[in-house]
Amino acid sequence: MAEEMSGNSGTAALYDALNRDRSDLDAYVGVVEELGARRVLDIGCGTGVFALLLAARGAEVVGVEPARASLDVARAKPGAGRVRWIHGDATALPPLRADLATMTANVAQEITEGPAWYATLRGAYRALRPGGHLVFESRDPARRAWEGWNRAESYGVTDVPGLGSVESWVDLVEVAGPLVTFRWTYVCAEDGATPEERLTEESTLRFRARTEIEDDLAACGYEVREVRDAADRPGREFVFVARRPH
Repeated sequence: MAEEMSGNSGTAALYDALNRDRSDLDAYVGVVEELGARRVLDIGCGTGVFALLLAARGAEVVGVEPARASLDVARAKPGAGRVRWIHGDATALPPLRADLATMTANVAQEITEGPAWYATLRGAYRALRPGGHLVFESRDPARRAWEGWNRAESYGVTDVPGLGSVESWVDLVEVAGPLVTFRWTYVCAEDGATPEERLTEESTLRFRARTEIEDDLAACGYEVREVRDAADRPGREFVFVARRPH
Protein backbone atom coordinates (compact mmCIF):
# COMPACT_ATOMS: atom_id res chain seq x y z
CA MET A 1 0.00 0.00 0.00
CA ALA A 2 3.00 2.35 -0.04
CA GLU A 3 1.80 3.95 -3.25
CA GLU A 4 -1.01 5.59 -1.27
CA MET A 5 1.34 8.34 -0.08
CA SER A 6 0.44 11.66 -1.65
CA GLY A 7 3.00 14.43 -1.57
CA ASN A 8 3.96 16.73 1.30
CA SER A 9 7.60 17.82 1.44
CA GLY A 10 8.59 15.02 3.80
CA THR A 11 6.88 12.01 2.22
CA ALA A 12 7.61 13.12 -1.35
CA ALA A 13 11.33 12.76 -0.66
CA LEU A 14 10.80 9.25 0.73
CA TYR A 15 8.35 8.00 -1.89
CA ASP A 16 10.71 6.42 -4.41
CA ALA A 17 12.92 4.82 -1.76
CA LEU A 18 9.90 3.19 -0.13
CA ASN A 19 8.37 2.15 -3.47
CA ARG A 20 11.23 0.58 -5.39
CA ASP A 21 9.04 -2.12 -6.89
CA ARG A 22 6.85 -0.41 -9.50
CA SER A 23 5.96 -3.52 -11.44
CA ASP A 24 2.37 -2.26 -11.18
CA LEU A 25 3.28 0.07 -14.06
CA ASP A 26 4.10 -2.80 -16.41
CA ALA A 27 0.44 -3.18 -17.35
CA TYR A 28 0.24 0.50 -18.27
CA VAL A 29 3.35 0.22 -20.44
CA GLY A 30 1.57 -2.68 -22.12
CA VAL A 31 -1.48 -0.50 -22.76
CA VAL A 32 0.71 2.19 -24.34
CA GLU A 33 2.16 -0.42 -26.68
CA GLU A 34 -1.22 -2.03 -27.36
CA LEU A 35 -2.81 1.28 -28.38
CA GLY A 36 0.25 2.57 -30.20
CA ALA A 37 0.11 5.73 -28.08
CA ARG A 38 2.79 8.31 -28.85
CA ARG A 39 1.40 11.24 -26.86
CA VAL A 40 0.58 10.35 -23.26
CA LEU A 41 -0.94 12.44 -20.47
CA ASP A 42 -0.03 11.12 -17.01
CA ILE A 43 -2.62 12.55 -14.61
CA GLY A 44 -1.42 12.61 -11.00
CA CYS A 45 2.13 11.83 -12.09
CA GLY A 46 3.54 12.08 -8.55
CA THR A 47 7.32 11.84 -8.53
CA GLY A 48 7.34 11.14 -12.26
CA VAL A 49 8.23 7.44 -12.32
CA PHE A 50 5.78 6.47 -15.07
CA ALA A 51 6.19 9.67 -17.08
CA LEU A 52 9.97 9.27 -17.17
CA LEU A 53 9.69 5.59 -18.02
CA LEU A 54 7.59 6.40 -21.08
CA ALA A 55 9.73 9.36 -22.10
CA ALA A 56 12.81 7.11 -22.04
CA ARG A 57 10.96 4.82 -24.46
CA GLY A 58 10.42 7.70 -26.88
CA ALA A 59 6.90 8.82 -25.99
CA GLU A 60 5.88 12.47 -25.83
CA VAL A 61 4.69 12.80 -22.23
CA VAL A 62 2.89 15.45 -20.20
CA GLY A 63 2.83 14.90 -16.44
CA VAL A 64 0.32 16.85 -14.36
CA GLU A 65 0.49 16.81 -10.54
CA PRO A 66 -1.22 18.98 -7.88
CA ALA A 67 1.38 18.26 -5.13
CA ARG A 68 4.26 20.63 -5.76
CA ALA A 69 6.65 18.66 -3.51
CA SER A 70 6.17 15.54 -5.64
CA LEU A 71 6.56 17.52 -8.85
CA ASP A 72 9.81 19.06 -7.54
CA VAL A 73 11.18 15.54 -7.02
CA ALA A 74 10.14 14.57 -10.56
CA ARG A 75 11.73 17.65 -12.12
CA ALA A 76 15.06 16.93 -10.41
CA LYS A 77 15.42 13.42 -11.85
CA PRO A 78 17.66 12.45 -14.77
CA GLY A 79 15.79 12.79 -18.05
CA ALA A 80 13.19 15.16 -16.60
CA GLY A 81 13.75 17.56 -19.50
CA ARG A 82 12.06 15.05 -21.82
CA VAL A 83 8.73 15.50 -20.02
CA ARG A 84 6.43 18.52 -19.98
CA TRP A 85 5.53 19.02 -16.32
CA ILE A 86 2.39 20.89 -15.26
CA HIS A 87 1.67 21.87 -11.65
CA GLY A 88 -2.07 21.50 -11.19
CA ASP A 89 -4.80 19.01 -11.95
CA ALA A 90 -6.58 17.76 -15.05
CA THR A 91 -9.45 20.22 -14.87
CA ALA A 92 -7.77 23.04 -16.83
CA LEU A 93 -5.42 21.38 -19.30
CA PRO A 94 -4.62 22.75 -22.75
CA PRO A 95 -5.92 20.80 -25.78
CA LEU A 96 -3.05 18.32 -25.93
CA ARG A 97 -4.59 15.92 -28.47
CA ALA A 98 -3.12 13.05 -26.44
CA ASP A 99 -3.47 9.47 -27.65
CA LEU A 100 -3.77 8.22 -24.09
CA ALA A 101 -4.46 9.64 -20.63
CA THR A 102 -3.68 7.56 -17.55
CA MET A 103 -4.36 7.62 -13.83
CA THR A 104 -2.11 4.97 -12.29
CA ALA A 105 -2.15 3.53 -8.75
CA ASN A 106 -4.77 5.27 -6.58
CA VAL A 107 -4.97 8.59 -8.45
CA ALA A 108 -8.62 8.12 -9.45
CA GLN A 109 -9.66 7.19 -5.92
CA GLU A 110 -7.84 10.15 -4.41
CA ILE A 111 -10.33 12.42 -6.21
CA THR A 112 -13.00 12.08 -3.56
CA GLU A 113 -15.44 14.91 -4.31
CA GLY A 114 -18.05 14.44 -7.03
CA PRO A 115 -17.57 17.81 -8.79
CA ALA A 116 -13.78 17.35 -8.91
CA TRP A 117 -14.18 13.81 -10.23
CA TYR A 118 -16.45 14.90 -13.08
CA ALA A 119 -14.19 17.87 -13.82
CA THR A 120 -11.19 15.53 -14.04
CA LEU A 121 -12.96 13.15 -16.43
CA ARG A 122 -14.08 16.06 -18.61
CA GLY A 123 -10.63 17.65 -18.49
CA ALA A 124 -9.03 14.41 -19.65
CA TYR A 125 -11.66 14.14 -22.40
CA ARG A 126 -10.77 17.58 -23.73
CA ALA A 127 -7.05 16.76 -23.62
CA LEU A 128 -7.52 13.62 -25.72
CA ARG A 129 -7.70 13.56 -29.50
CA PRO A 130 -10.87 12.05 -30.98
CA GLY A 131 -10.38 8.30 -30.69
CA GLY A 132 -7.95 8.71 -27.78
CA HIS A 133 -8.24 6.60 -24.63
CA LEU A 134 -8.42 7.10 -20.87
CA VAL A 135 -7.15 4.21 -18.75
CA PHE A 136 -7.21 4.04 -14.95
CA GLU A 137 -7.73 1.66 -12.07
CA SER A 138 -10.00 1.64 -9.02
CA ARG A 139 -10.28 -0.88 -6.20
CA ASP A 140 -13.39 -3.04 -5.99
CA PRO A 141 -15.21 -1.87 -2.83
CA ALA A 142 -16.70 -5.35 -2.39
CA ARG A 143 -13.22 -6.64 -1.52
CA ARG A 144 -12.97 -4.25 1.48
CA ALA A 145 -9.23 -3.73 1.11
CA TRP A 146 -9.16 -1.33 4.07
CA GLU A 147 -9.70 -4.20 6.50
CA GLY A 148 -6.03 -5.08 6.01
CA TRP A 149 -4.76 -1.52 6.49
CA ASN A 150 -3.22 -1.88 9.93
CA ARG A 151 0.24 -1.94 11.46
CA ALA A 152 0.35 -5.72 11.81
CA GLU A 153 -0.08 -6.28 8.06
CA SER A 154 1.72 -3.22 6.70
CA TYR A 155 4.78 -2.79 8.93
CA GLY A 156 8.10 -2.75 7.12
CA VAL A 157 11.67 -1.47 7.42
CA THR A 158 13.42 0.02 4.38
CA ASP A 159 17.02 1.17 3.99
CA VAL A 160 16.84 4.75 2.69
CA PRO A 161 20.09 6.36 1.44
CA GLY A 162 21.07 9.21 3.71
CA LEU A 163 18.63 8.22 6.46
CA GLY A 164 19.33 4.60 7.22
CA SER A 165 16.54 2.23 8.22
CA VAL A 166 13.04 3.74 8.06
CA GLU A 167 10.08 2.01 9.68
CA SER A 168 6.70 2.51 8.03
CA TRP A 169 3.16 1.33 8.62
CA VAL A 170 -0.44 2.30 7.96
CA ASP A 171 -3.38 2.68 10.34
CA LEU A 172 -7.04 2.83 9.36
CA VAL A 173 -8.56 6.06 10.66
CA GLU A 174 -12.18 6.06 9.49
CA VAL A 175 -14.64 4.42 7.10
CA ALA A 176 -17.48 6.79 6.25
CA GLY A 177 -19.60 5.32 3.47
CA PRO A 178 -17.47 5.22 0.30
CA LEU A 179 -14.71 7.31 1.92
CA VAL A 180 -11.84 5.54 3.67
CA THR A 181 -9.25 7.55 5.60
CA PHE A 182 -5.90 6.13 6.68
CA ARG A 183 -2.61 7.39 8.12
CA TRP A 184 0.96 6.43 7.17
CA THR A 185 3.69 6.76 9.81
CA TYR A 186 7.45 6.89 9.15
CA VAL A 187 10.18 6.65 11.78
CA CYS A 188 13.96 6.58 11.39
CA ALA A 189 14.53 3.25 13.14
CA GLU A 190 18.23 3.71 13.85
CA ASP A 191 17.88 7.01 15.65
CA GLY A 192 14.50 6.42 17.21
CA ALA A 193 11.93 9.17 17.46
CA THR A 194 9.43 10.59 19.86
CA PRO A 195 5.79 10.70 18.72
CA GLU A 196 6.30 14.40 17.95
CA GLU A 197 9.23 13.60 15.62
CA ARG A 198 7.44 10.94 13.59
CA LEU A 199 6.50 11.86 10.05
CA THR A 200 2.84 11.12 9.32
CA GLU A 201 0.52 11.66 6.40
CA GLU A 202 -3.23 11.17 6.30
CA SER A 203 -5.12 10.42 3.08
CA THR A 204 -8.65 9.56 1.98
CA LEU A 205 -9.75 7.33 -0.90
CA ARG A 206 -13.19 7.04 -2.45
CA PHE A 207 -14.34 3.53 -3.30
CA ARG A 208 -16.68 3.55 -6.31
CA ALA A 209 -18.63 0.58 -7.64
CA ARG A 210 -17.94 -0.55 -11.19
CA THR A 211 -21.39 0.50 -12.41
CA GLU A 212 -20.98 3.94 -10.83
CA ILE A 213 -17.72 4.54 -12.69
CA GLU A 214 -19.14 3.25 -15.96
CA ASP A 215 -22.09 5.64 -15.58
CA ASP A 216 -19.77 8.55 -14.77
CA LEU A 217 -17.65 7.87 -17.84
CA ALA A 218 -20.71 7.69 -20.08
CA ALA A 219 -22.07 10.93 -18.60
CA CYS A 220 -18.79 12.63 -19.55
CA GLY A 221 -18.99 11.45 -23.15
CA TYR A 222 -16.75 8.37 -23.08
CA GLU A 223 -17.35 4.97 -24.58
CA VAL A 224 -16.38 2.27 -22.07
CA ARG A 225 -14.57 -0.25 -24.25
CA GLU A 226 -13.46 -2.70 -21.59
CA VAL A 227 -13.14 -3.27 -17.85
CA ARG A 228 -10.10 -5.42 -17.14
CA ASP A 229 -8.68 -7.19 -14.12
CA ALA A 230 -5.60 -5.59 -12.57
CA ALA A 231 -2.51 -7.66 -13.29
CA ASP A 232 -0.87 -6.80 -9.96
CA ARG A 233 -4.04 -7.20 -7.86
CA PRO A 234 -6.13 -9.85 -9.65
CA GLY A 235 -9.72 -9.91 -8.48
CA ARG A 236 -9.29 -6.80 -6.36
CA GLU A 237 -9.29 -3.91 -8.82
CA PHE A 238 -11.02 -2.75 -11.97
CA VAL A 239 -9.03 -1.30 -14.87
CA PHE A 240 -11.20 0.90 -17.07
CA VAL A 241 -10.41 1.40 -20.75
CA ALA A 242 -12.56 4.23 -22.11
CA ARG A 243 -12.43 6.10 -25.40
CA ARG A 244 -13.28 9.57 -26.61
CA PRO A 245 -15.42 8.87 -29.69
CA HIS A 246 -14.32 10.04 -33.13
